[in-house]
Amino acid sequence: MAAQKINEAHEHIARAEKCLKTSMTKWKPDYDGAASEYSKAAVAFKNAKQFEEAKEAYLKEAENHTENKAYPFYAGLAKQAGMMLKDMKRVAEAVQLIEKACVMYVENGTSGTAGMALDRAGKLIEPIDLEKAVDLYQKAASVFENEDRLRQAAELLGKASRLLVRLRRLDEAAVSLQKEKNMYKEIENYPTCFKKTIAQVLVHLHRSDFVAADKCVRESYSLPGFSGSEDCVSMETLLQGYDEQDEEQVFRVCNSPLLKYMDNDYAKLAVTLKVPGGGGKKKKSPAAPQGGAGGPAASAAEDEDDYEGGLC
Repeated sequence: MAAQKINEAHEHIARAEKCLKTSMTKWKPDYDGAASEYSKAAVAFKNAKQFEEAKEAYLKEAENHTENKAYPFYAGLAKQAGMMLKDMKRVAEAVQLIEKACVMYVENGTSGTAGMALDRAGKLIEPIDLEKAVDLYQKAASVFENEDRLRQAAELLGKASRLLVRLRRLDEAAVSLQKEKNMYKEIENYPTCFKKTIAQVLVHLHRSDFVAADKCVRESYSLPGFSGSEDCVSMETLLQGYDEQDEEQVFRVCNSPLLKYMDNDYAKLAVTLKVPGGGGKKKKSPAAPQGGAGGPAASAAEDEDDYEGGLC
């Protein structure tokens, strides 16, 4: 069966090459005819599991459509060739072809298709090249943003933000998260804005930028429903503990279900957060002079009261 399909494919290629020949009576190559024959050859090769040959046939078909200025056809075929390369485990080459197809899609007014293809390419490359995946997700987000499709743009930026955290490119992650949050605010998805605020705080604290973390929380007070919410109280408690170098308080918040069940990359930021200068214990309040109202005994009692009071 496979041999029969391979022979069939080669017959179609021979016909395609004949379509492209010129003579005294045929001055112009028949690009449409050649494209049709290469298409049939590609399908036959694919059915015979000859993926390299199928890829080449798809690209030949695409080239002939290009000669007729049929760029959308080229884009679709370049993407198909890319998927052939994916099946051959040649992912980096596949992504290059898909990117090339996406340029064609954008130029011909089918940006939505380009965005989806870039997203697919990002998923393909993510297991082997996080840096490239970030680039593809950001490009896809930009395509959707230009189309005013902010929900899709924000979702793709979210993928990029998480990978930037995993790569420890925290400055860029902070910028990406802010852009995400602005988009969710614009489409009035406020609960997601709350979660982005938590992610921002964790990123900024890992950058040792308490001021930026505090600013994110203060700015979020303007979001409907944020003030007094579980997200808000947790972040206020976390910032207070971090500022006062209270490791126990920071530990409690960072290991609470609210943070532990976030996306894995942010959950890891939570459980690895350390207060500056912390030594693994709660910071003691400075003791007042001996015999005063706030002497050693009183200080110890105050510490106990702090524990009894929990997080509030």
